[in-house]
Amino acid sequence: MQDKNIEMLKVIAQTIYDKKGFNILAIDVREISTLTEYLLIAEGTVGRHVQYLCEAIKEKIEESKFNFYHVEGEKTGDWAVVDCGEIMVHLFIPELREKYGLEELWHEGELVDLKLKVKESFDEKR
Repeated sequence: MQDKNIEMLKVIAQTIYDKKGFNILAIDVREISTLTEYLLIAEGTVGRHVQYLCEAIKEKIEESKFNFYHVEGEKTGDWAVVDCGEIMVHLFIPELREKYGLEELWHEGELVDLKLKVKESFDEKR
């Protein structure tokens, strides 16, 4: 089951990146949490962008037929949590991410290399 979770983690992270989300970080918390296996933390520029990222993630999860349970905070957009059971996705506006510092709370977890596919900018193609 772990491989499926890692693959879905990467799919969700790539979706966030493709939709212009940024500062994407994944933490393996299996050894320190009974609530979830992985945390995925990312930012949107403003509340509406966070809402857009939530919608994109939900669509991708439904396409993939992966577990999806609930979204909290999507309407306000400054901090939203997409609960996929084994993966918890936290989407913030930058100010709230800094304020709550989830990375520090889960510092004992292991960082996951997401291997995102970074698109070339127009200047790099020339």
